[in-house]
Amino acid sequence: MRLAVYVPLLLSLLAPLGARPLSERCEPRLATWLLTVSALVLGAASTVALGLLAVTGLIRIPQLAALGHWSAGSARHQDPTALSVSVVAGVLLGGAVWAAARMFWRRTRTLAAATLDAACMPARDGLVVLEDDAADAYAIPGLPGRVVVSTGMLHTLDETEHDVLLAHERAHLAAHHYAFVAFAQLGAAANPLLRPLATAVTYTIERWADESAAASTGDRRRVARAVGKAALAAHRAPALARAAGAVLGILGRRGPLASAGPVPRRVAALLAPPPGRPRALTAVTAAVVVAAVLATAEAAHDLHRLLEAVGAG
Repeated sequence: MRLAVYVPLLLSLLAPLGARPLSERCEPRLATWLLTVSALVLGAASTVALGLLAVTGLIRIPQLAALGHWSAGSARHQDPTALSVSVVAGVLLGGAVWAAARMFWRRTRTLAAATLDAACMPARDGLVVLEDDAADAYAIPGLPGRVVVSTGMLHTLDETEHDVLLAHERAHLAAHHYAFVAFAQLGAAANPLLRPLATAVTYTIERWADESAAASTGDRRRVARAVGKAALAAHRAPALARAAGAVLGILGRRGPLASAGPVPRRVAALLAPPPGRPRALTAVTAAVVVAAVLATAEAAHDLHRLLEAVGAG
């Protein structure tokens, strides 16, 4: 096979370098879309590339080649791919498929559990208030979803910041942020090199919700203050129990606050002018995605021609 089959793998090595610039310089909605699509497409393209490389090794085995009426000897002469490369690709392919399937199953189960939990929660205008001194707030996707806020969080924030909190959590539900996280994590499960992209998505959806709250309230400083106060309050108290992996909170976490790293970045972004849509960065990201798709298609075409050739041999 030609070099095209290796392009998705090479791009997977380079793509994580753009995760931080995209999350910091791009408008959050655009950054989330670019990061999610990149993770999903590169994860799929690299998995297909591994599959194509593995097939070139399988057709060199006489017993398997006979099933497709191919010539194993002709395959060994016409395909420049080393057998060791095909074997490694096959092993990696098995791991990628298993990891992606496991991730898909886990996300499906947690989303189903969250939907059931949301349906069982009595709410007024989609808001559930829990009597708990621990400061916490999060959104649970469902039909419809729910915004859950503890009394501890309500006591932490003043009346004007309550609007910020609700706008932030409702933005998570309205924009289906859980789906972006799930798709990005699915791509990263298939290709661990893409984990920085999935991690960046968990940050950009919070920035997206922050900007939605700022647009709703008209006060970026108030949103920044609410995010900072919520982070400090949650750091002092344990988080409430919740369905793991199925919720999105104002702090961008799914468990006890282990590190406030992203929070200062979010506060700083809210105190700065709203980010724009850098054309160069967007164009480069789109070019990477298109290149991965075209290279995968070309590699598949190369394999098709190889199979035709060894079938005639």
